[in-house]
Amino acid sequence: MKGVVVFVGALAAFALGAVSGPEAAPSCRPTRADALGPFYEPGAPVRSKVGTGYVLTGRALATRTCRPIAGARIELWLANPDGEYDDAHRATVIAGRRGGYRFESNRPPSYGSPPPQIHLRVSARGFRTLVTQHYPRAGRSSAVFNVVLVKR
Repeated sequence: MKGVVVFVGALAAFALGAVSGPEAAPSCRPTRADALGPFYEPGAPVRSKVGTGYVLTGRALATRTCRPIAGARIELWLANPDGEYDDAHRATVIAGRRGGYRFESNRPPSYGSPPPQIHLRVSARGFRTLVTQHYPRAGRSSAVFNVVLVKR
């Protein structure tokens, strides 16, 4: 039984990145790209809140190492509660030292055929720009959405 406990402990250490060496290099899957859509506009102001009722948090990470990407620029936009896109519902958030970000907004509404969504455009020096979307689950007021970027 002691051997099983040691093995499980070693497996947990590996999963958490505590093991070093080339065989221990973690790998994160890149975030799936999604449509930019017709409502993207560059130059959204730096702010982390454009409404209340829904909080999106996560980290910007690198694919090969799963290391945080400090300073990643995360542009977000979504429809307002009436289902229209406007400048009041656009923001840019800069990832912190550990790659973390937090964005608060209204819960994205349904408008027509696409499901409710928050659009993201993520850029960082040395990485390919990612355009993706977060689709909130029904009944939830928050979510964690990590964005994993691929090196150029």
